[in-house]
Amino acid sequence: MSDRIVVDQLAMVLDDTDPLVAAVRPEQWAAPTPCPEWTVRTLVTHMVAGNRLVAASLGDEPMPEPTDVPPGPPVDPLDSEPAAAFRAAADLVVAAFRRPGALEAQVTVPLGTVPGIVALHLRITEILVHGWDLARATGQATRYRDDIVEQELVFTRGKLGDIPPTRRPFAPPQPVPNDAPAIDRLAACLGRAVTARADPG
Repeated sequence: MSDRIVVDQLAMVLDDTDPLVAAVRPEQWAAPTPCPEWTVRTLVTHMVAGNRLVAASLGDEPMPEPTDVPPGPPVDPLDSEPAAAFRAAADLVVAAFRRPGALEAQVTVPLGTVPGIVALHLRITEILVHGWDLARATGQATRYRDDIVEQELVFTRGKLGDIPPTRRPFAPPQPVPNDAPAIDRLAACLGRAVTARADPG
């Protein structure tokens, strides 16, 4: 698989997350999520801020050192148009990964400094799992492609051992049936307690 295809996969995952953000009802923004202490608004803010931070790093703009990154986004970039803010940040990070040399460059992310292709997989994985979080919190169905989810599950399992425990952004893996949907298995791998599905998808 070419690196270009993986960038296209990030674009697909972000496109599939768009409707989840757009469908959040006004009263749901303050609702809890599977991320402890995070509301729906905090979760979406985190995704938007993360896309902006990675895009900035790929554009040679400095990112905060991992130890300086708080356990949630430092600012709320959503304003009154969360769906538009999510879409703008999504377009920004995809364009940044499409720049010549981006996937070979060393990129600073909250986990540390990694090759661009690793940062790309980390971004796909984070959007997938936080999209799952958002869907669970708002009673929606995810529509992510199983082949992309399975790919990132393999990537995640291979990389978990390389991440220092103090820098892991997710909880330890949780049990999940082997025949569970791919997105549930990825969520469980990254610390989510997967109970009976709250959506039909």
